[in-house]
Amino acid sequence: MEQEETLKKVEVNRLKKSYIERRTKKRFLSQCSAYEYCKVLDGLTFSISSGDFVCFIGPSGCGKSTMFRIISGFERPSSGSVQIDGKEVTGPSNKHVCVFQEDGLFPWLTARQNIAMGMEEASSKEALEEIEEYLELVGLSGFGDHYPHELSGGMRRRAEVARALITNPDILFMDEPFGALDFVTRLQMREEMVNVHQMFDMTILFITHDIDEALQLGDRIIMLSQRPAKVAWDIKIDEPHPRDLSTGDLRRLRKEIYYRMGLHVAL
Repeated sequence: MEQEETLKKVEVNRLKKSYIERRTKKRFLSQCSAYEYCKVLDGLTFSISSGDFVCFIGPSGCGKSTMFRIISGFERPSSGSVQIDGKEVTGPSNKHVCVFQEDGLFPWLTARQNIAMGMEEASSKEALEEIEEYLELVGLSGFGDHYPHELSGGMRRRAEVARALITNPDILFMDEPFGALDFVTRLQMREEMVNVHQMFDMTILFITHDIDEALQLGDRIIMLSQRPAKVAWDIKIDEPHPRDLSTGDLRRLRKEIYYRMGLHVAL
């Protein structure tokens, strides 16, 4: 019984990843030169408990998305291991759902039909009622028959979140899902994600470049270093929601994160 209580949801142990750089034009300063043997991850080690909302931050190109692809089973590490519920990850699972920055809705399907794609059987009365419940949950009541091009960016994000949630995922991976949204819509989506986490109590792994977003959402923030990436800082946040970043411990923590990210000169 004691072993079950201490079992972590996700365990990442000495994770390393290297590859041959194929791009001839660099996208960021830390990227390796063309045809160079490039080390991306260098011994990442951390564990995540069930129900945690963990935000990952770090410099552009440090390997956050590569790490996500390995943890979710879409890519294999060069060495090290990832375990979920005590079992090594060897491939993708339908219980681990990913939401990416790019728009993932099918343009030829309505919002309702896109959400239904997350269900094994979506034609029964019960399934149709459940779809309507999820439309309401993400604030899309009345927009179920709209196609993606008829929805705002925030609405399309909500539809994608609903499609992910309706599968009842064990782990939700979100890779900069709000990066393309305007400032106000991002704030609205942050509030939605806090509500979703509190309602479903699921494990959420969330990549963001926005430090304020990480502070407002996460129970914990894991900061990665420049390539080859290591865990530079692991921060536990016990503040209740909603969070005011302009005062107290969160204000001091925000300044410290900016400083460790090398942004102290600009601020």
